[in-house]
Amino acid sequence: MRAPPNRRRYIIALLASCLVVVTPAVAAQETAVRSFTDTAATSVKDAAATALHSAQDLASAALDLIGIRYKWGGNTPETGLDCSGLVRYVFQQVTGVTLPRTAKDMSRLGAQVAVSDLQPGDLVFFNTRRFAFSHVGIYLGDNQFVHAPRRGREVEIATLDSNFWQRRFDGARRMAGILPSLIPAIVGEAVAAPLSVPETDAER
Repeated sequence: MRAPPNRRRYIIALLASCLVVVTPAVAAQETAVRSFTDTAATSVKDAAATALHSAQDLASAALDLIGIRYKWGGNTPETGLDCSGLVRYVFQQVTGVTLPRTAKDMSRLGAQVAVSDLQPGDLVFFNTRRFAFSHVGIYLGDNQFVHAPRRGREVEIATLDSNFWQRRFDGARRMAGILPSLIPAIVGEAVAAPLSVPETDAER
């Protein structure tokens, strides 16, 4: 049964009025989505640039600590630094991120990196205490890295080319650009849960 002409005209007018109300709302929603997408894309680009800059700054900051005395469990240049304390301090100063306290826990973060792909700011790990990932340093480039070696020594530059480090090399990890906590433009300040007992001497 067809609706009377007057009723059909009423229905058409009603639908048209609904479209007038709904269409601007939908358009506004689509504009908001596009705006959010554009903002997110810009934030990601800015974050990537920040991560790259931070990675380069990590190596520079590590170089500034050369000559600081080694101290087992040390967390600051004033009191002395052990290997993971050195890495942790540098990351805190450069990125505001607090890494786990031990080299072994640090080795679980970031992305694995092949030796041929190492870049300044990457972390290099070694077995110096008869268990894997017991020592860590910050790669500088040209097969060199900064680390806090052991008692009686100071923060120094070492080379991956030496037989000692080649035999003990456990791999490398890239933190910058991988950890969400290294993208302050998106996430803001983030703190990884630290462990209280240090266990990362490079005894030899």
